[in-house]
Amino acid sequence: MITVADRSALQLSGSATTRFEGSDHGADVSLFWVHTPPGKGPDFHWHPYTETWVVLDGDVQIETGEEQLRAQAGNIVTVPAHTIHRFRNTGAADLHMLCIHASGSIIQEFVTPPPSSR
Repeated sequence: MITVADRSALQLSGSATTRFEGSDHGADVSLFWVHTPPGKGPDFHWHPYTETWVVLDGDVQIETGEEQLRAQAGNIVTVPAHTIHRFRNTGAADLHMLCIHASGSIIQEFVTPPPSSR
C-alpha cells in the first residue's frame, strides 16, 4: 500500500523539524526533516546504523570526538554506525537538511558528557 504523510502533521512539538518513522508507513528508512535556526542542533548522540544527511539549504558543522567537518547546501554527508556525533547550524539563516536513518525506526542514544571531555 502506498502512503502519503503530511510533513506538518509529523513535526516535533515546539519545533519546525519533522520526525518520520518509516515503520509507521511501511518503509525501511526513517528521517528527520531538519529546520534548525542558527547556532542550534542536537546534543552528542549515536545510532546503531548509518545516517546520511542531505544538506538542502544552509551551512552545518559536524562534530565527533576526533574531528570537525563543515558541509553546505548541495553536500551529502555519511555518518558511520556507532559514531558519536552532533551538528550545529553555522549559517546566518535556518538550516534545512534531511537526516536519513537506515532503519524503519529512529534509534538514538544521547551521551553526556561529550566525547572530547571524557
